Amino acid sequence: MSIVRPFAPADLDSLYAISLATGDSGQDAAPLHTDGKLIGHIYSAPYGVLLPELAFVAEDDEGVGGYVVGTTDTSAFDRQLERDWWPALRQRYPDPSGTAPDTRTADEKRIFAIHHPAPTPDAVLEAFPAHMHMNLLTRLQGTGMGRRLFERWIEQARARGVRAVHVGVSPTNARGLGFWQAMGFRQIATPSGVWLGQAVD
Repeated sequence: MSIVRPFAPADLDSLYAISLATGDSGQDAAPLHTDGKLIGHIYSAPYGVLLPELAFVAEDDEGVGGYVVGTTDTSAFDRQLERDWWPALRQRYPDPSGTAPDTRTADEKRIFAIHHPAPTPDAVLEAFPAHMHMNLLTRLQGTGMGRRLFERWIEQARARGVRAVHVGVSPTNARGLGFWQAMGFRQIATPSGVWLGQAVD
């Protein structure tokens, strides 16, 4: 039986593991990385640690196999990351800015993002200030669990005043793009990247 439940501190390792297993445009990124926690440091763990009230996991008989995390206010969360999350990681991982971008390893590209987080475009933030991230292991994909996680997160977000939410999608992640479009998201015109938004009020 599969359930959706609130994130618990004991689930943090699962967030890291799922982030790695889906971190290459929805595929397993483990072959690309020496440090398997780098993707989770960016896309999942800080939400579980700093915003556990908006983090939920999907669990079946094999354990935690999916998660959804997010924030009601992207700009405020970015400031919180600068204060409470990035400093320790920047001490742990030296900035690879001295190496040419086209020679950086997968690890170095993630570490660069820790030192130099890419800003969300203003056109996205102004219309869709909240955001979310979701990932599912293969065994839970196509089972309806993604929709259940999405609906649980939106329910809690609405209760906290969220009226519009965005997601960022890798342009090579066709499955992910299809999922978000099926959930009602539509692409936002921006100079770069693939961003989708939805009003949820």
